[in-house]
Amino acid sequence: MKVLITGGTGLIGTRLAEMLIDSGYEVALLSREPAKSNHFRSFRWEPRTQMIDEAAVPYADFIVNLAGASVSDGKWTDERKRDIMTSRLGGLALLHRELAKPGHHVQAFISASAIGLYGDAGAKLVNEETPPAVPTHDFLADVSHQWELAAAPIAALGIRTVIPRIGIVLSTEGGALPQIARPVKLGAGAALGSGKQYMSWIHLDDLCRLFIAMLDDKSWNGTYNAVAPKPVTNQEFTETLAQVLHRPLLLPKVPAFGLKLAMGEMSDIVLASQNVSDQKVLAQGFEFEYPELRGALEALYAGA
Repeated sequence: MKVLITGGTGLIGTRLAEMLIDSGYEVALLSREPAKSNHFRSFRWEPRTQMIDEAAVPYADFIVNLAGASVSDGKWTDERKRDIMTSRLGGLALLHRELAKPGHHVQAFISASAIGLYGDAGAKLVNEETPPAVPTHDFLADVSHQWELAAAPIAALGIRTVIPRIGIVLSTEGGALPQIARPVKLGAGAALGSGKQYMSWIHLDDLCRLFIAMLDDKSWNGTYNAVAPKPVTNQEFTETLAQVLHRPLLLPKVPAFGLKLAMGEMSDIVLASQNVSDQKVLAQGFEFEYPELRGALEALYAGA
């Protein structure tokens, strides 16, 4: 079975491609810069101009859509925010155009979303039935909501469409964890803001195993929270990370106003509280290899 991955050179796509190969799938990447993906067959596309290699979609039995500019690379200027939004919506519009044509055999479409959809929900436990936190001035909620709406026309074609709402992905190779760990390693770690905000996380390998389960089993359909069973507060996360890294926590909390001064609107990433339920994923029979934060961090920092 052949899987076409968009955004396949990013953190999630790189690991997912490796694990798919190990599971017996063939993998190809849809990339704006195919030269970056030497290990896999690759097709070129350019969502901004709606250009795509005509052979790309007919290649695939499954498509995993991870394409989109990173929300954590640089301050959210108006231009950056436009790029974050249009890089997601343009890719989905292009895939819909191609999937609406005859001559392909795509059985299922997995399109990433994010738990940012729920906005700053405080300590309230949210699930897939919780309405999105829009319309608000919450950019992450708006991006996630528009991302999901843009996938709906593909589901309307009759293609099984699965939308994982991804939590904070834990990996030492990229994403949020190395940035959180850096000051802790230097002995300058501290909880952020009140420290009471919930962080709903998932180990990168569990996320990729979840994606593969969504491909393998036709009963997966619609939205699912891609988070581990036990969300923690930012204070708990920081304390556990410090213990795993054998570092003290010497500083008081980093005040929210300081983060807002330093990061601007992007501080929402670390200050918003999202206590997200994984019950729907568990009900599908998925079993997490890393259900608890300490075990996940110890596996990532073994020997640290």
